[in-house]
Amino acid sequence: MRSLGILGVGELTEKMVHGLRRSGFAGAILLSPRNAARAEALAAEHGCQVLTSNQAVVDQAEQLIVGVRPDALPQLASEVRLRPGQRLLSVVAGINLEQLAVAFPGASCVRAMLSYSAQYNASTVAICPADEQAEQCLGPLGKLVVLADESAFELATVAACMNGWFYFLLHDLQQWLSDKGLPAEQARALVLGNLQDCISAAQRQPEQSLKALGEAIATPGTFTADGLAVLMHQPVSATWGAACEVVLDGLLTRSRL
Repeated sequence: MRSLGILGVGELTEKMVHGLRRSGFAGAILLSPRNAARAEALAAEHGCQVLTSNQAVVDQAEQLIVGVRPDALPQLASEVRLRPGQRLLSVVAGINLEQLAVAFPGASCVRAMLSYSAQYNASTVAICPADEQAEQCLGPLGKLVVLADESAFELATVAACMNGWFYFLLHDLQQWLSDKGLPAEQARALVLGNLQDCISAAQRQPEQSLKALGEAIATPGTFTADGLAVLMHQPVSATWGAACEVVLDGLLTRSRL
């Protein structure tokens, strides 16, 4: 891929540019003029080009990423005309392939979902449907998960929202340690370190369920089991599940509009 155009320079697409350059992508990155200050900063830091219009980005780019908010998509679609077969990678949540095909007639559309860790090439990168060129483009941003259908992709989008929620849980745990007198930097290191311990162990034991891994630690008579008994009596998981249902319902409702 020699050139990549970005329609909608926002938080996520900014992180994607950082990650692409970190991975060694040396092709042209063409930015739409939307959010001029952010676009100019990316141009200065990563050698991107800020073009005069969205159509100019479409005309000069081999492949496109669209990253506007869902409610801004109709306006964007009215401003541009893509070449037949031009590949469009959409990171717009809740807009399905059928809607993208209507908005951008003749384009080859692929959906993707990433986290802000894309800037460090450490994101989970969900893609639907399987597409070799899209996978080559976004693969360097992290670990690819290629999904067979859009029902699975919507669930992957819910999982991406969990990424943001985890920070609040981690903050609360850090704050508890700090409130008990531990310096903030040590509290943060302990919370993040123990989380990383769990992730490392789980990744190395894919045959074990996450629950089984926890049960192997929280054996009867241990302090871990004592704390778990409190958590199970007041299950936070029920609240998290309710949050997931709200997000999924919103995604499915938007996709039916």
